[in-house]
Amino acid sequence: MVKLITLDPGHFHAALVQKSMSPGIDSTVYVFAPAGQGLNAHLNLIKGYNERAEAPTHWYEVVDTSTDYFDKMLAEKPGNVVVLAGNNKQKTDYISRSIDAGLNVLADKPMVITPAAFPQLEQAFKNAEQKKVLLYDIMTERSEITNMLQKELVHQPALFGELQKGTKDAPAVTIESVHFYYKNVSGKTLVRPTWFFDAAQQGDAIADVGVHLIDIAQWALFPETAIDHTKDVNVVAARNWPTPLTKSQFTSITQQPEFPGFLQQLVVKDTILNTRGNGEVTYSLKGVFVKVIARWEYKAVEGGDTHYALMKGSLASLEIRQGKEEGYKPTLYIRPVKNDAAYEASVNTVISEVAAKYPGVAVEKAGKDYKVVIPEKYKDGHEAHFSQVLQRYLDYLKTGSLPAWEVPCMLSKYYTATTALKLAAEQP
Repeated sequence: MVKLITLDPGHFHAALVQKSMSPGIDSTVYVFAPAGQGLNAHLNLIKGYNERAEAPTHWYEVVDTSTDYFDKMLAEKPGNVVVLAGNNKQKTDYISRSIDAGLNVLADKPMVITPAAFPQLEQAFKNAEQKKVLLYDIMTERSEITNMLQKELVHQPALFGELQKGTKDAPAVTIESVHFYYKNVSGKTLVRPTWFFDAAQQGDAIADVGVHLIDIAQWALFPETAIDHTKDVNVVAARNWPTPLTKSQFTSITQQPEFPGFLQQLVVKDTILNTRGNGEVTYSLKGVFVKVIARWEYKAVEGGDTHYALMKGSLASLEIRQGKEEGYKPTLYIRPVKNDAAYEASVNTVISEVAAKYPGVAVEKAGKDYKVVIPEKYKDGHEAHFSQVLQRYLDYLKTGSLPAWEVPCMLSKYYTATTALKLAAEQP
């Protein structure tokens, strides 16, 4: 039986792991955290899941808010899996010490937010192997259906052709994500902690959301392949830039009337917070040039967080768009280099084969492109993906090991992100 320990849950992702019950997990969850807004928000989300009318959960939270809560957790070890999602300043240390205590760890991204701390993460993975415990991060985007189908089609040579290499200035792969500070979670307006806007505590955009995008590139282009960051990754360009937020916008997001002292260095004209909300990195991955862009804005005019992904093949490009034309729903397009009757026949053949794995998936013409038609049953939403990641992790716990490629790929992704941060910091 898996017994969860939730450590310092300052981010709502910690609660989303418990949005539904999973077989094999004890309903009693042990929470070790400082008292305050973060803990209260977490417990309120769990309470909402327990009290909802449809498919209510039945979690029982045992809470310890001692000043030495982390030391007590390590000493008592009332569970066997530590769930981490919160202030990232201490996360790498939380991971390391939990592993050293013989605990499994399921950590929200990012596992590390500074280049200086990357060696500590490397050592944590080595220690996890020695202790025979599993350290794994929560990569929800692997469960999103358009990402899954894009990955599927990249490896269909009759439709996609050969993956292009691209160049630094014209990458073969471009992935961009736009997130919004003001948003709803589980039906309620999210109140973010003030530290979320401090890169020293939350991490820069490249280290945070950017990790998801780097992961998608590795996972889609080179599935189940161990990537060696010392040989396969070469970061060639990186930069970051601010997202300006007015004081009233900051208040609407945090429910706090003033900018705290630790953010004052980012405040201009007394009323504008230039939070480090945007970043991009260009790098080669096994010889393929990839560019990822992570951006944050205040609030969506329509829709919500958006995702864009372009992967170029010799016969076609595969493009996920999520704009107004798509009703702000992620939509996958096949963009042929040369569209003729023979190619259309290839598309129909490949899609029919894919439909054997994903029943109901089809294709329709969209001007010069083809739109992949995806049944609604596959569109379960971002919040549902956390329980899916948890289920994968539970399966790994049962077998006692992660797939052989997962650890080197996790290290490669965090190496890419932290190396990009170092390069961006060197820019004038």
